[in-house]
Amino acid sequence: MPILVLLLTLALFGCKKDEQPPPKPAAPAKKVVKVATPVQAQVSSVKPAEVSGTGFDFSKMKDPFKPFITDLPKLTDAVQPRISPNALPIERYELSSFKVSGIIVGLSQNTALVVDPAGKAYVVKPGMPIGSNNGRITRITRTTIEVDERINGKKTLVKLSLPQKK
Repeated sequence: MPILVLLLTLALFGCKKDEQPPPKPAAPAKKVVKVATPVQAQVSSVKPAEVSGTGFDFSKMKDPFKPFITDLPKLTDAVQPRISPNALPIERYELSSFKVSGIIVGLSQNTALVVDPAGKAYVVKPGMPIGSNNGRITRITRTTIEVDERINGKKTLVKLSLPQKK
């Protein structure tokens, strides 16, 4: 029983806490950074760049907006385009100056790729105009393009063919 009394007295009187307010946070300490002195002086082989007014020298750089192809092919007098305000680009050259680059044979309709003297390519179908003499494509076969032209009021049939393989 004496142990029980001892425990009760300790429990009643010994568990009492003196509450103290929490301590105020201290001001953060400033960190002092010491700069280490270099052991060896730095030596560089790179020359410092000269800074102009803008900071960059663009005089030796290419102009990104300048076109790659500046020289257009010179056309002979026979191949000069016809000047007409309503003419399509494909109608401005003589029919003989066009080159046939390829023919696509389809199930319903054949198409062909022709290139004018300036190097521009056109995909053509039967019924389309071509050439400076009011030519119309009448038929496209596996190897040729047939064009009806009116030269001096006469209707003539002109055939443009694919180049032969060597």
